[in-house]
Amino acid sequence: MEENKDRLAFGRKNYILMLVGIALLFIGFIIMTMDSEQYGLGFLGITLGPLVVLAGFVVEFFAILVKDKNHN
Repeated sequence: MEENKDRLAFGRKNYILMLVGIALLFIGFIIMTMDSEQYGLGFLGITLGPLVVLAGFVVEFFAILVKDKNHN
């Protein structure tokens, strides 16, 4: 039982997916701020940005649920 205390909760694959998800979230919010329309009601602020943010949350969801083969 002692050997399990030193191991991390997730494997390498999980952490890579988490970083990708965080990057997508960050990029999505940046895209939303780049909209030149008033109140962000253009294509970037109301369509593309939120879709990229949603993709980031989906990647984060799978990053938590995926079981890494190398991690027991």
